[in-house]
Amino acid sequence: MIAFLTGRLAFKAPTHLTLDVQGVGYEVHIPLSTYYALPNLGDATALNIHTHLREDAIQLFGFLSQSEKESFLLLTSVSGIGPKLALSVLSSLSIMDLVHAIRTEDVDKLATVPGIGKKSAGRIALELKDKVDKIHGAHPQATAAASNADGPYEDALSALINLGYRAQDVKDALKRVRKATEGHLALKELIREGLKELSRG
Repeated sequence: MIAFLTGRLAFKAPTHLTLDVQGVGYEVHIPLSTYYALPNLGDATALNIHTHLREDAIQLFGFLSQSEKESFLLLTSVSGIGPKLALSVLSSLSIMDLVHAIRTEDVDKLATVPGIGKKSAGRIALELKDKVDKIHGAHPQATAAASNADGPYEDALSALINLGYRAQDVKDALKRVRKATEGHLALKELIREGLKELSRG
């Protein structure tokens, strides 16, 4: 069972990527949250992997953060929620929004995800309410750290904290990015530049 892959990013699209691991290309399905944070083609990439076995196929689902993988596995444990729907949820809601919606039983919020109706949203809230605290990074301090920011900065802060970085390190990195760019960046660019700053230490 494949649980982790490190290789060269050979291809990327919003729904999947190809990872070149020592000459072998692995096709991996991904959520948008992972896609937006991917490095450039040819760069080294490490993914947390879930191997999904079906009678007619073996599918790999990849996530840059452990919290995404944990959320995916929790979602697929809900009756009626398969891997594709779980990816749809992670592509539509941030981990923090998802956790908050489950904790508060916000069925309307969950039902905004394409493919998730009110009944499915109700099952997600009911079955996962006591389990969401198991998700790495889905704790109140992460929410509090993001609450003092605004707009794309807030979303970028939340996303990077959920990738496992310390809140203060993320704040410092994004502060440097905003100063260098005078704050004129969209969310995707903010996350990418933030990751570059964090990698520099």
